[in-house]
Amino acid sequence: MYLIGCDIGTQGTKSVLVDKDGKVVGQAEKEYDVIKPRPNWAEQWPNVWVKATFATIKEVVEKSEIPKEKIAGVAISGLYGGSGIPVDKDMVPLRPCLIWMDRRATEQTRWVKENIPKDFIFPITGNYVDSYYGFTKIMWVRDNEPEIWNRIYKFVTPKDFAVYELTKELATDYSSAGNIGGVFDLKKLTWSEEMCETLSIPLDYLPERIVKSSDIVGKLTKESSRLCGLLEGTPVAAGGIDAPVAQLSAGALEDGEHVAMVGTSTCWGTVHDGTKMPFGLVSFPYVVHDTERIYSFGGSATTGALARWFKEEFADSEESVASRIGVSPFQLLDKEVEKIPAGSDGITVLPYFMGERSPIWDPFAKGVIFGVTLFHKRAHLYKALMEGAAYALRHNFEAGIEAGLKLNDECSIVGGVARSSVWDKIFADVTGFKMRQVSSLVEAPFGDAFLAGLGVGLIDDAEKIKEWVSHDEPIDPDPENQKIYEKHYSIFRQLYEKTKDLMWEK
Repeated sequence: MYLIGCDIGTQGTKSVLVDKDGKVVGQAEKEYDVIKPRPNWAEQWPNVWVKATFATIKEVVEKSEIPKEKIAGVAISGLYGGSGIPVDKDMVPLRPCLIWMDRRATEQTRWVKENIPKDFIFPITGNYVDSYYGFTKIMWVRDNEPEIWNRIYKFVTPKDFAVYELTKELATDYSSAGNIGGVFDLKKLTWSEEMCETLSIPLDYLPERIVKSSDIVGKLTKESSRLCGLLEGTPVAAGGIDAPVAQLSAGALEDGEHVAMVGTSTCWGTVHDGTKMPFGLVSFPYVVHDTERIYSFGGSATTGALARWFKEEFADSEESVASRIGVSPFQLLDKEVEKIPAGSDGITVLPYFMGERSPIWDPFAKGVIFGVTLFHKRAHLYKALMEGAAYALRHNFEAGIEAGLKLNDECSIVGGVARSSVWDKIFADVTGFKMRQVSSLVEAPFGDAFLAGLGVGLIDDAEKIKEWVSHDEPIDPDPENQKIYEKHYSIFRQLYEKTKDLMWEK
């Protein structure tokens, strides 16, 4: 029997088909863009996600040539959908979804900070407040779009909307509910009536049904089976937020095991029992052992997005050559930066090109390229961007350690950026932690397939993810490069502190 995992990402959706032992049989991917109507605004219409979900599932089925009756189940994970999609009673979207990257809810964040004590909100939710969180984005819709607010039936996450389109069943999972922050009680594992009332967010705007990530939400309808190429009645599991599902895809289940999911952004996290809740990180139930374990992560807003921005603005020649010889333009850029020494000959980058999440939580943080001279080449700038993302990862490591989280000296690394051995080496040298690639490099969809296996009973124990996952040899930090990066990391930290007041919009 076989399983399908599908992950709806910020800039693309990927589906994989695996056998019951975790061997990847086929993959399919479809890219798309984010709508950015203003600086620090980011939204997407859900039809883009739904079409990509159907298309990639259908493609992976057709490419694999596996008989439909041998595909036991599907699970779907997704990007953090921020506010979620506001839909009416017919499940028709009323406006684009304000995704995680959107930071427009600054006034709502300020109101919460001024009116709700930290010691009140944190013990209930395990989280504090920032315009990153979905509950502040929900408040923004309430305060700015009353004509839409009065028509809302529910706020639905990206992957939950896709699951609804597949099954006509509406539910959410614990990780997705907890990631909204503000309105979810992390101890009681349900919506907090107290917080909803305090924030003036109607409880009935939130999905009533909250399930485990491996629970079967429903089965494929006749229409959706036609569109995605699977049998009518194929079970669909709830899935979860992409970051913890990627954590699962690396085989991480225990305290001390930590994983960096490096794609458009970075989500670095670890799992614990919730005894010590790390203030300043994001926390919600883990996608296996949902009711017993907590996943806490730090997130940098831009990682792969930096590379994509550079490619689109400054790498026309690489794009042209890459298309002719059949490789990625990022592989060509990697070749260029291999010649650039650690520290990019004096350039330090603040990678805050879309504000920043943890640990600084500053929606108005800006990108800064510091130390440029006429000596520097284009490759210096590209490597400095890669290093800036690594400095942000180290900053989150330090926040986790300071909060009392246990971290092993080896960090698993998954996601599109993890395909770059050059970038992985930079991560190791900057952080001082060994970096270990997951061999399959399929990240969250792989974890989704495992969740589907749990849901349909093909897999009977979460521990079996360890048998599914294999790692490459770890990349060790280079001591000489570490010395150089120690200096540049100090500049990185000072650079933000000395420029943040200039960044803030008055």
